[in-house]
Order: sequence, then C-alpha cells, then structure tokens
Amino acid sequence: MPEIVWSNVLNTLTSSGLRILFAAVIFVVGWLLTKAVMKALAKSKLFHHAEGSVQTFVMSIVKIGMFVLLTVIVVNTLGVPMASIITVLASAGVAIGLALQGALSNLAGGIMIIFFKPFKKGDYVDTAGASGTVDEVTLFYTTFLTPDNKRILVPNGQLMNANVVNYSSEETRRVDLNFICSNAEQPSRIESLIMDRLLSCEKVLKDPEPFARLNENSRDAMIFSVKVWCKNDDYWDVYYDLTRSISEAFISNGVSTPTVKTQYEMSAPNTEK
Repeated sequence: MPEIVWSNVLNTLTSSGLRILFAAVIFVVGWLLTKAVMKALAKSKLFHHAEGSVQTFVMSIVKIGMFVLLTVIVVNTLGVPMASIITVLASAGVAIGLALQGALSNLAGGIMIIFFKPFKKGDYVDTAGASGTVDEVTLFYTTFLTPDNKRILVPNGQLMNANVVNYSSEETRRVDLNFICSNAEQPSRIESLIMDRLLSCEKVLKDPEPFARLNENSRDAMIFSVKVWCKNDDYWDVYYDLTRSISEAFISNGVSTPTVKTQYEMSAPNTEK
C-alpha cells in the first residue's frame, strides 16, 4: 500500500514538474520575444515616421498587451482551463474597472491626446497647472520637462479636461515688451529710438511690421508698447536682444527715467516660456 501511494506522489510530482518546467521555458522565450518585438518596433522605419508622443504611447500598449498574452499562455500551460482563465479575467476586469475609474479615465485621455494631438513631443505647453516641454505621452501620464530640468507627470485625464496653451504649435510668435521713461521726454523721439533698434534686429520679421507706440502716460511716467514678430525658435533671442538693445539706446541718448516706480516696474515679467 505505501508503495502505491509513493508511486502516485511521484507521478503527480513528475507531471506537475514537467508542466512547471515547460511553463518556465515558455515564459523565458516569451520574455525574450517581447524584448525582440519592442526593439524591432523601435527600429522600424514606419515607426520612426510617427510623432514622438505616438511612439511612446504605442510602445506602452504593445508591451502591456504582450505581457498579458504571455501570462495567459503560461497559466494555461500550468493546467488551468482556458474557460476558467477567461472567467477570472472577466471578473477581474469588472472589479479593476470599478476600483480604477481614475486610471481608466487617464487611459481614455491618453488615447484622445494621441488622436486629437493638442500637442506633440518637444512642444512647450502650459496646461493643468504645469508648464514645460512635452517629453513623452504614456498610457496614463504625460511627462513635461521644465526649463530648469524638473520632471512633471500629469494624468492624461486632467489634460483632456483642461485648457492647453501651446507655445510651439505655430511657426511665428509675437514678442511683447514695454519700456518706461520719464513723461518729460518727447513721445515721437522715444518711438523713433525704439523703431531704429527694432528694424536693425535681424531676427525680427519685417512682415507683420514692427510696432512701437506710446501706450500709457501717467503723471510720473510714459510706457511704450513694443510688438514684433519672429520665428518661434527665435523668441527668446529676440526678447532679450531687444531688451538690451533698446535699454542701451535709452542710455546712450540720455533718456530720463521716472522719478518713482510705476506699477509695471513693480511687477516682474514671466520668463519661463
């Protein structure tokens, strides 16, 4: 009798051991195949023609899909009936769907971002309380890099419900500046000094025509508004070059400054975009 029991135990262990060994082999082969597919997808010419955020999103979907498929195959190899696996997956899907409504909202948001393209990789945007350059769009989050190299992760669901200001979407962009001088100065003279520097700046576009006019005249100061157009990539070069150039023109021509600080001088401009 003990011999029969021991024989049955050995047969069971042998059968189970072979299944476990076979499942382990399948897992290793599947893992290597997944890595090979991901590498081949990343190197494919068609994939390289896709926009950067589309690439990261597709890579995330393919990777997760292949791992789910591999898990089902391994579990089935261990002897679990496919019908049971499908039942468990369906039940788990309902439970996970109820528990992770926010995550599913982020997933839907990621799909909508890829489909409607409010921004792409490399764009500088301001949205959902975050400002930075789009680094990647994944299944659930979009990653931004700030000008001081901080990484911000924003849930995709929030992005699809927020206003998006894209500073990089157009080829040209307008630079707005304000310059202050004493109200004892002659407005036409100041406008002429400013226009000379605007026209001499190579990166300022001549069409639309540069603009420099008196915008505000108070008891203590005059504020001149400057508006010029440039290529998007030249925005900050034009911003800082004109600020320096016009300031130097004021100094070299003896333009007097206000005797008191104006409200404009006391408000610091935003130089992050």
